[in-house]
Amino acid sequence: MLYWLTHLSDGGDLFNLFRYITFRAGGAFLTALVFGFIFGKPLINVLRRKQGKGQPIRLDGPEGHLSKAGTPTMGGLLIVGALTTSTLLWARLDNAFVWLVLLVTLSFAALGFADDYAKVRKQTSAGVSGRVRMLLGLVIAGLAGYAVMRLHPADLSGDLAFPVFKRLLVNLGLFYVPFAMVVIVGAANAVNLTDGLDGLAIMPVMIAAGTFGVIAYFVGRVDFSDYLDLHYVPDTGELLIFCAGLVGGGLGFLWYNAPPAAVFMGDTGSLALGGALGAIAVATKHEIVLAIVGGLFVVEALSVIIQVLYFKRTGRRVFLMAPIHHHYEKKGWAEPQIVIRFWIISLILAMIGLATLKVR
Repeated sequence: MLYWLTHLSDGGDLFNLFRYITFRAGGAFLTALVFGFIFGKPLINVLRRKQGKGQPIRLDGPEGHLSKAGTPTMGGLLIVGALTTSTLLWARLDNAFVWLVLLVTLSFAALGFADDYAKVRKQTSAGVSGRVRMLLGLVIAGLAGYAVMRLHPADLSGDLAFPVFKRLLVNLGLFYVPFAMVVIVGAANAVNLTDGLDGLAIMPVMIAAGTFGVIAYFVGRVDFSDYLDLHYVPDTGELLIFCAGLVGGGLGFLWYNAPPAAVFMGDTGSLALGGALGAIAVATKHEIVLAIVGGLFVVEALSVIIQVLYFKRTGRRVFLMAPIHHHYEKKGWAEPQIVIRFWIISLILAMIGLATLKVR
């Protein structure tokens, strides 16, 4: 919205700053952060009054989690609200990629909200049916994948790009849509599975968002993409503003989600943020890099898949409990110890992901 102030510029005044994506990204970050600080406490108070007993705690989970009973959920509303406000305020609203990623985020947030609402109302860990959630998520992702194919340049539409290799492209044709569906839905559910400890999911999400903000900026600039031998995708640079808003909103949320959490993100936040990361990866042609940068989410999801498949086959468990962060809880690791170590791993993976931009 504020970009239109550039029409008042003569080229050498304050209004000219709004032409620069980096300046507006800084504004989006600060706007989302302030939004989180201002509305965080009032939102938590409302959620506490409306929800009463808060998020249901699984009785078969780690014993230490029983002390968290009564903590309200749906804190993802704070992140999504901050992110949406900052994006609409600072991004160019004539940019199709911005609207695509924002709509995917809001759609998954609505899906997560319905799940959280069902859990709180029934006071059970079983919310919306898993099949229904998966079906709706696939529909959202399928529409997004088709839209991305239409938005990408003709020479890249339907192509899968590989990191490290300069010009390696594999044309998937119409199969790119189901591939994009797997990326977006997979990212949404992987973040959802990771969100099991205070502060565990939000920091890796912010790290991944910051990384993909840089990637989007480079891919969306013809000079940087040419220098780094990246595939140039016009207009994706504007997604840096979305990513900056996500980081700012995430920090504002972390203020209240730091151990001991005053509010949980809930599926409202985890599905929305995971879906956003998946959509950005698809838009910027860096789907495989998402698996590197978001490697922590991949491991969390794989731990659940391995546990379920192995148990069905043998009747035994690979991990003491899945997802894998609960395995370490069962081994006696303190919750802050697990969270901070997983943050460190996420940062290392993000650096490796960024390195793929230069290693060609």
